[in-house]
Amino acid sequence: MWIDTHCHLDAAEFDAEADAIANAARQGGVGQIVIPAVERGNFQTVQALAKRHGNCAYALGIHPIFVPRATDDDLDLLRTSVAAAKNDPRFVAVGEIGLDFFIPALCGDALRKKQEYFYSAQLKIARDAGLPVLLHVRRSQDIILKYLRRIALPGGIAHAFNGSFQQAEEFIRLGFKLGFGGAMTFPRALQIRRLATELDETALVLETDAPDISPVWRHPRRNSPEELPRIGAALAGLRGMPVDEVALATSRNARAVLPRLPESN
Repeated sequence: MWIDTHCHLDAAEFDAEADAIANAARQGGVGQIVIPAVERGNFQTVQALAKRHGNCAYALGIHPIFVPRATDDDLDLLRTSVAAAKNDPRFVAVGEIGLDFFIPALCGDALRKKQEYFYSAQLKIARDAGLPVLLHVRRSQDIILKYLRRIALPGGIAHAFNGSFQQAEEFIRLGFKLGFGGAMTFPRALQIRRLATELDETALVLETDAPDISPVWRHPRRNSPEELPRIGAALAGLRGMPVDEVALATSRNARAVLPRLPESN
């Protein structure tokens, strides 16, 4: 069974199809789908989706794209929600959190500082709860790492990783796995494909980020967790490994870094 470590199944692009898509992914061999929250408004939505499906789990966090409209009250709610969810077997991490220095509207001095404030605060919430994190690291790997060196965590996943080998090695040293998905399937994505090919297999986990980052065969259409086995097969091709071995290795890695993940059934 495959594990999709990052899928926004609650997104508006799925709407009423979300339940059918989760079921289809399960029938296709996706044993678990991790659904990260992005702001306080969807905390309950991701939790409800995970509870409806035996192959879904969830994380709670405030995504950097939603930081501009977030307040300290949102952090307080996240803290209490994380504490309340600790007894929920489908709650696996704090996320999606991090920094985005790619979108120009987020890169002014004031918003960069606010992003870092919310990122640091959420790392501390995860640390205090003993939970891993799901990290958004777009154009921000070095600053993400700076905070991870200061705030000790039990690890997590650098989602949609597209950094250097040196940055990859530092994430790995700090106990993190690196997420690879649809971007890896594009022949021109040379750096991502090289990372996916040459990094130690114990560092890799798979994801779709659906409905975003569609693989080459679906681009520009909506992505789906149903595509994960084929994305995994693409990774197997890059590494010259049997597909079954890639499924086993990436699922083992996901469970190592997200130990609360329910067993597939």
